[in-house]
Amino acid sequence: QVLLAESGGGSVQTGASLRLSCAATGRTFSTIGMGWFRQAPGKEREFVATINYNSLYIRYANSVKGRFTISRDNAKNAVYLQMESLNPEDTAVYYCAADRRGLGTALPADYTYWGQGTQVTVSS
Repeated sequence: QVLLAESGGGSVQTGASLRLSCAATGRTFSTIGMGWFRQAPGKEREFVATINYNSLYIRYANSVKGRFTISRDNAKNAVYLQMESLNPEDTAVYYCAADRRGLGTALPADYTYWGQGTQVTVSS
């Protein structure tokens, strides 16, 4: 069992930055792949970024590439999403998720554990 808790969301203006954090408890964090997903009102949940268990594999959605950075600190049982140059299209509830295989993928179905989400609102 892995419990995930996101934090760091908020309301910002276009061009601002935010850093999301996801704290994990339970299973050995250093063996787990982690991902960030988001869901806007009326839309499907979509992939944002993923990082494998040892940070050697990282992948981003095209919509955030060059603006968002995913990282993890296995000593702190945490994964982060640094978001730069935010725009209104980034408005969504952001979720972190855990892939117990350690791989980290873009498919929501590959993730076993999910956090409750944190709201990010970007106004123009």
